[in-house]
Amino acid sequence: MACCIDDSRNQKASNPFSYPSVCRIPKILRSSCSKISDPAKVVPQDGYEDDPIWLKIREETNSDVEQEPILSNYFNFLILSRTSLESALANNLAEKLSNSNLSTDALYEVFFDAINRDCGIKTAIRDDLKAVKERDPACISYAHCFLNFKGFLAVQAHRVAHKLWSQGRAVAAYLIQSRVSEVFAVDIHPRAKIGRGILLDHATGLVIGETAVIGNNVSILHSVTLGGTGKTKGDRHPKIGDGVMIGAGAKILGNVKIGDRAKIGAGSVVLKEVPPGATAVGNPARLVGGKDKPKMR
Repeated sequence: MACCIDDSRNQKASNPFSYPSVCRIPKILRSSCSKISDPAKVVPQDGYEDDPIWLKIREETNSDVEQEPILSNYFNFLILSRTSLESALANNLAEKLSNSNLSTDALYEVFFDAINRDCGIKTAIRDDLKAVKERDPACISYAHCFLNFKGFLAVQAHRVAHKLWSQGRAVAAYLIQSRVSEVFAVDIHPRAKIGRGILLDHATGLVIGETAVIGNNVSILHSVTLGGTGKTKGDRHPKIGDGVMIGAGAKILGNVKIGDRAKIGAGSVVLKEVPPGATAVGNPARLVGGKDKPKMR
């Protein structure tokens, strides 16, 4: 697959509106390079029309600059000087996860290379942004989520860590996991599999174990654990179906399946399978919802 060579990270903040190239993703899947016709535009239309989420983020950011001009350098550096959503995300993650011994430039290269070469990650990023905007009433804009929501950022960092893990680069994958845990207070093993359209609301204290699998369009609140019981090895973590909602503080332990569209109440401790569409609450969790409700197995 062709990839774009992005040199926007070397652009100076004093000239944030210079756009030497644009990474286009027709239908948000393919990757190709092109140049915009008018590089002086603050929000270039040519080159972004195939990526409406990125265009919307830029429009929202320009509005934010008008409202808070004192923060213009911040917005310019993280979004307006970027040539693509992929570049902006890699830069944002690198800035947040770097430290005195781990350079921003090195992290940027790792993040951008992994994201820009994987169409599945590109699609998932946009689905996650839509999920947060649609399902979290506290999200005022895509740009707000993109810059500030650590649940969204933690998931994107995990996507890169998981890709590295699948390539046999366990050292780099564990490093990203460690930094995400330290900075965002979200601990996701790089081997864990996570679908698209994910909302991690608040996210603080979230723990997801090595063999956990999470489907698409799942919402998880803070302090949730998808862990093992400590009694088994191998495949020992929960399997979460599509459209599941897991309340704050819930603990789902062991290799148990949570069916599609199920709901897990806040503070519940789930040790058995939850059928599709069911609601489980309590410690230990029990099903609620009427006399004809299914039983936990």
